Amino acid sequence: MKVSNVTVRRRLFIVLILAGVAFIALCFRLSYVQLWQGEELANKAEDSWRRNIPYVAKRGEIIDRNGVELAYNVSSPTVWAIPVQVKEQQATAAALAPLLDMSEEKILTKIKTKKMIVQLGPGGRKITLDKAEKIRELALPGIVVAEDNKRFYPYGNLAAHVLGFTGIDNQGLTGVEAKYNTELSGIGGNVSFLSDAAGRQMPNSSDTYVEPKEGLTMQLTLDKRIQTVMERELDQAMTKLQPDGLIAIAMNPKNGEILGMASRPTYEPDKFREVTPEVYNRNLPIWMTYEPGSTFKIITLAAALEEKKVDLQNERFFDPGAIEVGGARLRCWKKGGHGSQTFLEVVENSCNPGFVTLGQRLGKEKLFEYIKNFGFGTKTGIDIGGEENGILFKLSQVGPVELATTAFGQGVSVTPIQQITAVSAAINGGTLYKPHVAKAWINPETGAVVETVEPEAVRKVISEETSKKVRDALESVVAKGTGRNAFIDGYRVGGKTGTAQKVINGRYSPNEHIVSFIGFAPADDPQIVIYVAVDNPQGIQFGGVVAAPIVRNMMEDALTILEVPSREKQIDRIYKYGETPIVTVPNLVGKTVSDLYEDMNMNFNLSSAGSGKVVIRQAPAAGARVERGSTIRIYLGNDDNISHSH
Repeated sequence: MKVSNVTVRRRLFIVLILAGVAFIALCFRLSYVQLWQGEELANKAEDSWRRNIPYVAKRGEIIDRNGVELAYNVSSPTVWAIPVQVKEQQATAAALAPLLDMSEEKILTKIKTKKMIVQLGPGGRKITLDKAEKIRELALPGIVVAEDNKRFYPYGNLAAHVLGFTGIDNQGLTGVEAKYNTELSGIGGNVSFLSDAAGRQMPNSSDTYVEPKEGLTMQLTLDKRIQTVMERELDQAMTKLQPDGLIAIAMNPKNGEILGMASRPTYEPDKFREVTPEVYNRNLPIWMTYEPGSTFKIITLAAALEEKKVDLQNERFFDPGAIEVGGARLRCWKKGGHGSQTFLEVVENSCNPGFVTLGQRLGKEKLFEYIKNFGFGTKTGIDIGGEENGILFKLSQVGPVELATTAFGQGVSVTPIQQITAVSAAINGGTLYKPHVAKAWINPETGAVVETVEPEAVRKVISEETSKKVRDALESVVAKGTGRNAFIDGYRVGGKTGTAQKVINGRYSPNEHIVSFIGFAPADDPQIVIYVAVDNPQGIQFGGVVAAPIVRNMMEDALTILEVPSREKQIDRIYKYGETPIVTVPNLVGKTVSDLYEDMNMNFNLSSAGSGKVVIRQAPAAGARVERGSTIRIYLGNDDNISHSH
């Protein structure tokens, strides 16, 4: 069929029109891509070409309340390979093998991979600076030594369970390292370069460095000096007592700040793999639950005083050695009992029947209301992972016997952190505070405080008036009662002993106990409270004999560290048979030799030096407190030689 010229021209015109439309559309599309999408597509292309070598951010340091470094970072570079840039694979593997403690075959496998970039681990991870320098000196093509760091704990096992430790990737695994991992981690950086599809660096392109951002510095409430004292005393107690475990906590009762926390068994964060997970995962001061024994009587005492159920000074109680409750005979620790005594003496003597009576006066609803208000049965909320709740009777399960045993600390299960937090509330004026170990967050570059952790008051539990009565009663316990081994001359120390049978397989063990003591000072204005619990010590198992001396030693040093001035109006300690009394050294300067023995009252021995008839100097100085029978050295001379510096 013959096509006319008109038809041909018409078809050519249509084709031209369509071609013109297509060309215009293509121009518009190219313009859109170049002008509107150009930057976006260029960025996407560059992202597909870009390869990153990560630079790990420095983890924030952890310091104590005075700025002492407890955890910081040390440089520990990591080796990377860009396989396509490695020119001589066999020679490179041979050169790196001895430096990375890896076989040549394993290194070859890594650098022959099809990946763009590969880490030469495990031997190339976190290497020493000496090894890093040797690898850099080799100048091996395709091998990069990138800055990295690892955690270092300069004081070994000091505060190990509080600090915790980090993993190979600098991530926090336990303790505050885990709790505050986000704040401590910082933001990583990198060195990046452009490469083609084969991984070769593109010509005329330069590396880009993004600097990592260091994590925040964490300031703890811990005082390294107090922590050191506590660790020292626990080490000595482990050697002397051979217990199954030890627990110690020091707290500022006025705000919930933890000044020290330690336990045994322990470990070194740098060497956590050398111990079992049970050791580093269980922070005993917040994890362990047990019957507290007589230290729990402080709660019963505070409740009875607040509810005006007892008059400590003027009301008497007769203890025959046991009390019958609900068909059960509950004994006092002292065989034959304490006889007739005031209720203050009930507290001093830690008399079980007396506290059963206080519990009965309160009734189960009121006693358990106070127990819960003091924080037992729930977590304190301390900012360290692994805290337990403790166990209380359900009110519906509390009968006469359960009420009685709870009143003296048996049948309930508590954690050490609950115990010290509750006692702090009982003596600080009546306010329960949330315990915490984080004090502040600091910018590592400027040193400026980013955030301060403020004390958190949970609730008011008892009145200031009641709290003062509790302090006075517990001071009397240390001066006159079961806590005498915690007495510190020159300070007003209060406290309470505890001796509780361990529950093993659901039954009370007749031979294994957890003995404890909780003490605070000064009693008129408490600055520190310390709790120590000893799990199954060998030999004598009484809190006043075992735990109280440990607390005394810790407390004596801590008060000096905190620069707490000594107190007047201290209750005189009552000394029992076999105990050496503490007496005050008199002023002998200016006395004649003939006058001396009349003034000494046979409390001291004398040692003299020099010649003359008058005492011109003495050591120890007047006013010092020493054991009766101590020797005073006097220096004799004439009146004009008298020293007035005592």
